[in-house]
Amino acid sequence: MHHAPRLDDIDPFAATTRGITEPDPARTALRAAGPIVRMEAPAGGPVWIVTEEALARQVFADPRIVKDPAFAPPAWDHTAGLERTAAEQPSLTTLDGPDHTALRRAHAPLLNAKRIRAQSDRVHAIARELLTELAAEGPVVDVMDGFTVRYPLTVLFDLLGLPLDLVGEAMDACRRMSTDDPADQGRAIADLADLAAAGLADGVHGLAAELRDRVPPETTRQQLQYHLFALIFAGQLTTDASLGFLIARVLADDSELPSDDLVRETLRLNPPAPFTLWRFTTTEIELAGARLPARAPVLVDIQGINTDPARSPGPDLTFGAGPHFCVGAQLAQLELQAVATVLRTDFPDARLTVPFADLRQTCPGNILGTRLTTLPVALRG
Repeated sequence: MHHAPRLDDIDPFAATTRGITEPDPARTALRAAGPIVRMEAPAGGPVWIVTEEALARQVFADPRIVKDPAFAPPAWDHTAGLERTAAEQPSLTTLDGPDHTALRRAHAPLLNAKRIRAQSDRVHAIARELLTELAAEGPVVDVMDGFTVRYPLTVLFDLLGLPLDLVGEAMDACRRMSTDDPADQGRAIADLADLAAAGLADGVHGLAAELRDRVPPETTRQQLQYHLFALIFAGQLTTDASLGFLIARVLADDSELPSDDLVRETLRLNPPAPFTLWRFTTTEIELAGARLPARAPVLVDIQGINTDPARSPGPDLTFGAGPHFCVGAQLAQLELQAVATVLRTDFPDARLTVPFADLRQTCPGNILGTRLTTLPVALRG
């Protein structure tokens, strides 16, 4: 007899590898345990995980639950994978309240639906060019070995106005961020931040120059460089994670969904971030009957909520909700739609060279996302 996984038997932060169609048992166990579940955090101490959609949307909007790492538990250090505090490094992912609103106001017009639609032809052209180059590498190629890293970086560098000859160095840095060595990860992040400095050079055009002109006047050069780094880092990491799942579904025999619908379904089932980034309570609060002390870590289980069989149709939580709704959501969706469209129109004979169900997905653990281990494809049939 098959038994549902029990909370005592799962670790939602463990590294895992499983088949592409296998559900994550942690999601089922967390949902069954209630709307908010206390677990052990990877950095030590308790974390409260929100598993119910209405409560999640309440958390996203609650000003008492913030993203500033200054409110992390006192025992947490850099090994917890946190950014510097908002006072040390103001950014979209560390600021809250009016300061966050001001910085978001500088970013949002550059990445809104109208501006991103205007980039559609260029993004489709980049997808076509890189897939054509990939097809020339041989009869069978592993899409996860290069393309899923190169494509979002090329789009981002092109839109920001950064030199495209730096994409190779950025790819090396992104690959090193997936290692198990925290020191190597730190060096890779530093290298990527150094590359972002190219957006500060005189004569640079594109979104980097526009952002420079739009940020609050007190923004320092170092802070602007970090804003550009954050756009590159988040934009690559999230799109990379989704591309493999999307391409696998596009090439599956039973995939007849229009590209837009397929992108939405892929992001719902395999959101780039299974959990939100860390949030912390600024004071003692009560959520769904649970008492949380000040400086309590809070996560929303995006993947568990998105894939809840009892969930009502409607907008999912892939890109969050509330004041911190992902500023790059429109660009991420366009990048995925472009790949799906180009595969179907320019590579009509492309196929997977292994059965869809044999594909494997791996998660490095903590709150990081899942990606396919390999994706062997014959692009020319």
